[in-house]
Amino acid sequence: MAKYVLIPDSFKGTLSSENICRIASEEILRLEPEAEICAIPVADGGEGTVDAFLAAVGGTRAEVPCTGPCGQEVMGFYGLLPDGTAVVEMAAAAGLPLAGACRDPEKTTTYGVGQLMAHALSRGAKRLVLGLGGSATNDGGCGAAAALGAEFLDEEGRAFVPTGGTLTQIAHIRTEGLRETLAGAEVTVMCDIDNPLCGPTGAAAVFGPQKGADAAMVARMDAGLRHLAETLEKDVGMAVLALAGGGSAGGFGAGAAAFFGGQLRMGIDVVLDLTDFDRKCRGASLVITGEGHLDSQSLRGKTVVGVARRARALGVPAAALVGGCETALDAVYAEGVSGVFPIHPALCTWPQAAARTEEDLRFTMGNLLRFMAALRR
Repeated sequence: MAKYVLIPDSFKGTLSSENICRIASEEILRLEPEAEICAIPVADGGEGTVDAFLAAVGGTRAEVPCTGPCGQEVMGFYGLLPDGTAVVEMAAAAGLPLAGACRDPEKTTTYGVGQLMAHALSRGAKRLVLGLGGSATNDGGCGAAAALGAEFLDEEGRAFVPTGGTLTQIAHIRTEGLRETLAGAEVTVMCDIDNPLCGPTGAAAVFGPQKGADAAMVARMDAGLRHLAETLEKDVGMAVLALAGGGSAGGFGAGAAAFFGGQLRMGIDVVLDLTDFDRKCRGASLVITGEGHLDSQSLRGKTVVGVARRARALGVPAAALVGGCETALDAVYAEGVSGVFPIHPALCTWPQAAARTEEDLRFTMGNLLRFMAALRR
């Protein structure tokens, strides 16, 4: 009896990871009714991360009122996994969709993210997985740190909660309360970009315009993040300016490392560990992964390559189903991918591809499974 492990990322704009797993499972059971299937939906740290983990390993979803990115009350949430790990996606409290019409990264806050983290800790979580992605903020994680007990003081000694537009007003940072709140807790950060905190490839320059910033605002926010980095080095003792991934989520990557002692890791590596991939993969005939677009960014260790590396170490072949491919396949194969299978059989526009993605995915799964069956004869 064949065993298949399904661990695809979403085909963004067309199919979620959960739907890809469902379609692939249906095709497998149609052609191989006795097959064993292990499905592990994937999310990269942004919207859907909590639901993907809960679908993969079980657990409960906790809904908590918290502060939204514009200071309004929103109903946030996090996932509590069976092993006591809490998964917090910052988009649940500081995501761009929650900002609505008030897209102003100089004013938005991550305070609600810290409230979600605090609630999880109050329920006994000893490990926090923080998913960075889809944020409306540029506060370097100061809002979240404040919600967890950090104090930010201006030159007059007055406490305030910094936002992207007030970072330059920070004169001192006190973290005693923060340390007490986080005592004994381990923080892992899902971060799939390597942008630094500041400069032309930093948080403000690259991601600020997506959040509503014009050129003048980008310059101000970049200066604010640089000032935050200098103050963190002085008061917290950690240098974050050159930290790879420090610029993710409006500088939250740097803030998570400095304030929480967070370890920044590629999202797929966190997924593989938390879902016990190595154990589930033992004895598998094939690992089926995939993503909407295989490109140079994929080679950094995103879903397809991250899964293939781990599968190769376990001696299991990995097939990648992709919507499109714009990278040298030799480089992909060198990372452990056994075969790349673009699902669209003919050239078409993106709207045409989107409309037929499910049909083409089923077609490609059928071809792959028939080929696998022929090899076993």
